[in-house]
Amino acid sequence: MNTEIDHLSSARGTAGQASSGTLRCPPERVRATGGARGRRIWAASGGRSLDWLRWLTVALAVQILSGCHAVDFYDYSLDRPAPPQLEPPRELGMVALPAYRVEPPDILSIEMLKMVPLPPYRVDIFDVLQVQVTGTLLDQPINGLYLVETEGVITLGPAYGRVRVAGMTIEQATEAITRQLQIVLVKPEVSVQLARTAGTAPVTGEYLVGPDGTINLRQYGIVHVAGKTLTQIRVDLQRHLSQFFDSPEVSVDVRQYNSKVFYVITQGAGLGDNIRRIPVTGSDTVLDALSSVNGLSQVSSAQIWVARPAPGGFGCEQILPVDYASITQGASAATNYQLMPGDRVFIAEDNLIAMNSWLTKVTAPIERLLGVAGLGGSTARNLQTLGREYNRNRF
Repeated sequence: MNTEIDHLSSARGTAGQASSGTLRCPPERVRATGGARGRRIWAASGGRSLDWLRWLTVALAVQILSGCHAVDFYDYSLDRPAPPQLEPPRELGMVALPAYRVEPPDILSIEMLKMVPLPPYRVDIFDVLQVQVTGTLLDQPINGLYLVETEGVITLGPAYGRVRVAGMTIEQATEAITRQLQIVLVKPEVSVQLARTAGTAPVTGEYLVGPDGTINLRQYGIVHVAGKTLTQIRVDLQRHLSQFFDSPEVSVDVRQYNSKVFYVITQGAGLGDNIRRIPVTGSDTVLDALSSVNGLSQVSSAQIWVARPAPGGFGCEQILPVDYASITQGASAATNYQLMPGDRVFIAEDNLIAMNSWLTKVTAPIERLLGVAGLGGSTARNLQTLGREYNRNRF
């Protein structure tokens, strides 16, 4: 197991006295037993492994028998208490996630801080020069940005006139401006820098990380960024852009965290489940997840748990039960877990609503058949009545 997986494992659980939840280790098998947790697994699975006759048997048993247990399809022999090192972080005991590594389809925001073409660059029209001069007239300072006009000149001010700079290097433009100012000033000190080039495409913008893990910088080429931290990407970008610019400097940030997400799954009581995919910010909790889906729906129960995949696909997954009443009404943080990338927040359906929905689906076709039969009989009687009246009127 590599360092990245170890780091993520430590982020998924910090030291504690006793573990909350259980571990589920492969291979997974199912068997029918009774118990409260069986209702959770039965609701989560939707009973898809049963045929309709067994469904009907279970439904009638639950409705008729009082105090009975729901069917459990979970093998508890696969469960064992989570070790202390996997104690999950909570609202008041959050942990820092590992350095974010960019993956598709994240969106990066790149800002070019220094963009000077490789020497010897020659000034062109519509370039912008940063000119700073000491020793100027008090009422006419020279310190700012100056556009190279269509005639290839920059205008320094009424007292200093215009200076041709197009086609010159920065050093030559500095000498030309100095000679022009010496007509009016005594020993002016001139500093000239290229602030913006007209013929160079900008690098600053937002870039989608493609399926191949690269970003496309247009005419500046393609850079591979997947699996790298922001610091590594910044260094790689500066190295790549040094082919086109002199000592480039860039700033990189993640505009949209699309690759590291958790899921909120709301069971639909036979009306269709709802799944929301939410980017991880690093400080998300179960309450944040519930808030993102506007709380519990009308068909939801207060039975909630977090299913946490094994770090890096190794080891065991965790099942963390959530005490909804405690974290909402009692302000307890014990089960308001900090969410990690890949977590599934499962909101179980209300069993009575689910049963009513199922019974409606079963009885609706029968009701329609009975309705058609009743309609057919009524129509036949009406036709007979109309026939008798017609014959009576004829004679």
